[in-house]
Amino acid sequence: MLTLHTAELLVPGPGSAPLPGGAVLVDGDRIARVGPYEEVAAAHPHARTRRWPGVITPGLVVRGADELLERTYYPDDPYEVTELGADPIRGEAALDALKMTEPRWGNSARRGTQRLLARGVVAVCGRFTVPAVRTAVSRSGLTILAPVAYEGLPALDPFAGRGAAAEAFHGILEAGVPARFAAFAVADEAGLKEQGATTCVATVIGGRLLHRRR
Repeated sequence: MLTLHTAELLVPGPGSAPLPGGAVLVDGDRIARVGPYEEVAAAHPHARTRRWPGVITPGLVVRGADELLERTYYPDDPYEVTELGADPIRGEAALDALKMTEPRWGNSARRGTQRLLARGVVAVCGRFTVPAVRTAVSRSGLTILAPVAYEGLPALDPFAGRGAAAEAFHGILEAGVPARFAAFAVADEAGLKEQGATTCVATVIGGRLLHRRR
């Protein structure tokens, strides 16, 4: 099935100018065409259309994912929030007190990947050593990339610590590439850095809508 994703602004990625009223046509797990919505829709009148507020960009990549998913615990909401709170738990002493097991790390990682998908993330950099965590990441649809250097603590928001929003893009939007992109409720590319990845309203990986803001 063909699906046409469109927004007020399409940011294809490095080397391509933003396109007002742009659209991405998805055929299966690949991008079939990128261009002005009117042109693409006219050429494919039977495609299902999804309209998103704001900006469509390439999906994002987050650094330090092994720290975020193997050395950070995400409490199970609502079952653990009363006792542990809703915030992620870090630090050797705090994690030791939780008496973490591999299955518990795997469950935490699944909740962590959902938070990443909700921020437009499609790829993660890190070396995973806990089998249950690596399985959770692989099953989430996220692409696992080699570790890269970064300063300070890693963040769930891929824009954190970046000089420009485009530095967090994973790939570009063009015909023939895997359909991995996200939509954000901001006015333009500058708004991504200013307002952050929690403005994400949709994340698509392999042509599938894996996150949609309710």
